[in-house]
Amino acid sequence: MSDTAPGQLRGSTTIPVELGERSYDIIIGRDIIDRAGHEIAQRLPGARMAVVTDSTVAEQHLSTLLMSLDDAGVRHVQFVVEPGEGSKSFATLETVVDFLLASRMERNDAVLAFGGGVVGDLAGFASGIVLRGIHLIQVPTTLLAQVDSSVGGKTGINTPRGKNLVGVFQQPDLVVADTGILDSLPVRIFNAGYAEVAKYALIRDVDFFSWLETNWRAIAAGWPEREKAIAIACQGKADIVSADEREKGQRALLNLGHTFAHALEAVTGYSDRLLHGEAVAIGIVLAHDFSFRLGLCSLEDSRRVGHHFAEVGLPTRIRDISGDIPGAETLMRHIAHDKKVKQGKLTFILSRGIGEAFIADDVSGEKVQEFLEEQIKR
Repeated sequence: MSDTAPGQLRGSTTIPVELGERSYDIIIGRDIIDRAGHEIAQRLPGARMAVVTDSTVAEQHLSTLLMSLDDAGVRHVQFVVEPGEGSKSFATLETVVDFLLASRMERNDAVLAFGGGVVGDLAGFASGIVLRGIHLIQVPTTLLAQVDSSVGGKTGINTPRGKNLVGVFQQPDLVVADTGILDSLPVRIFNAGYAEVAKYALIRDVDFFSWLETNWRAIAAGWPEREKAIAIACQGKADIVSADEREKGQRALLNLGHTFAHALEAVTGYSDRLLHGEAVAIGIVLAHDFSFRLGLCSLEDSRRVGHHFAEVGLPTRIRDISGDIPGAETLMRHIAHDKKVKQGKLTFILSRGIGEAFIADDVSGEKVQEFLEEQIKR
């Protein structure tokens, strides 16, 4: 973590995402939202902002953001959607697009996504298709969005056939991650984001995972360890995205646990029964358990992952989900619609141990279904 550099916000860390002419910065720090307007004005002088947020974030934080924009002389309009995964739909996308057109947004203007992953994905998608693409600013307000969905350019909505199956790659011009905003999150929402933080450690940084095992309480409490964890996670994603922007290869590692997770979200109706980060936590544990089942990683490592997530307060088993869960055959139908399926062959992100994730092509569907049948009964 570097000291504040010239032009950098005091007490913040700036991480560049190197993508040539599409490069941008992730600025991470506590209580930096009041400077967001100035950072935006420097990068997009004269641009007007269409702020897209949800009603929960609007009630708590919108006035602070709008004051920041006003102070920097940034003109703006705003649109509020309903909170929750249900807003990642064709119907809500249409309302956002219509608002942007009615507001007479121009190609040099920008959509400012101010919210969690739902708002970031929805608003980002809208920015990518209106006028064939206008600028995008991400100001994520959840831990999950700060370390994952706001970075990397993936946007999209859900359909009855699966999660994030419709969308575009739309890189932002700037990401401003105010870690102080996370203090207002319910514990369940914060914990759901923690699963994505741990994911980066489990992909290729065993030392980071050990550090998380020791420091997760300080991260939750909002001590300086929170900024450090977010910065390490964002640097990990920035490195992968910079090397593989369009997920032609190693970027698929970022989907650790997500094949299982997306199927579980689908069968629970993308509802509050199972938050995305909770599904990812279960999916990551399943991925390590399945890896052990295949003789790829040790029992010790698979149990260590599950123990840590349980200690943090995350669900780790399918039966931790409230209500009934359909059988393995139904889950397999959703897995068959996963974006990573190639020529009908299943692709999973598996592990040879903590910090040793890898892409496994042509995974046996029969073995996956047999494994799921056992897990549903656990």
